Amino acid sequence: MTESPFEETPPQQKPDGRPVREPVFNAPWQAVAVTILIVGGYAIQRQFPVDAIENAYAFAPANLVPGRWETVITAIFLHGGWAHAMMNGAFALAFSTPLARLFGPKLEGGLLFFSFYLLTGVLANLGFAAVHPGSPALIVGASGAVSGLMGASARLIGGGGRPGPMFSKPVISMGAAWLIINAIIALVGGSFLPGAGSAGVAWEAHLVGFAAGVLLIGPFARLAPHGEGPQPSP
Repeated sequence: MTESPFEETPPQQKPDGRPVREPVFNAPWQAVAVTILIVGGYAIQRQFPVDAIENAYAFAPANLVPGRWETVITAIFLHGGWAHAMMNGAFALAFSTPLARLFGPKLEGGLLFFSFYLLTGVLANLGFAAVHPGSPALIVGASGAVSGLMGASARLIGGGGRPGPMFSKPVISMGAAWLIINAIIALVGGSFLPGAGSAGVAWEAHLVGFAAGVLLIGPFARLAPHGEGPQPSP
């Protein structure tokens, strides 16, 4: 039987019978890398003028008309402040682990993981543009991509390490909670969120990112370098 990453295994023992100490921090390298990418990326961003960075690399729906499509991707790597970057980094670390374990630690698994991360982030930004066509409002941050990790993780939890049903209990409960949080943001604004300040919060991108994660983890799981185990749901 293939072991699920969500199942507990008996502790290993040394030859003298004493249990082997588990490392305090054993997150997969992809989870650590994406967290460093978010937090370290903001540290680099701070070395440059804010206006110059935002004008060149932040995303606005209006950018799509003159063909500045690259900002759909570059905006994912920018953040509005330390609190914004740290919060996204913490959520990315938490929700990256199930995907990283599904895809495996090899290079192929890493490429799948980061392709998934970027694709859900891009779709989240395009979702914001679909709701606000032609808007000059700039958005930055990895929140849409992290929401994609959250949606994918919900399906993996529902499937015991492989993509479960789209409407499993974890997907419904996490999706409902995320919907309520973003509905509050839409109604009262995001000033109560760490790092938001007076800036707006692209709650539309959060919801689109979550939905994209739920939908795309099925096809991506079929590409994972694991030949055995339960087959993912469509």
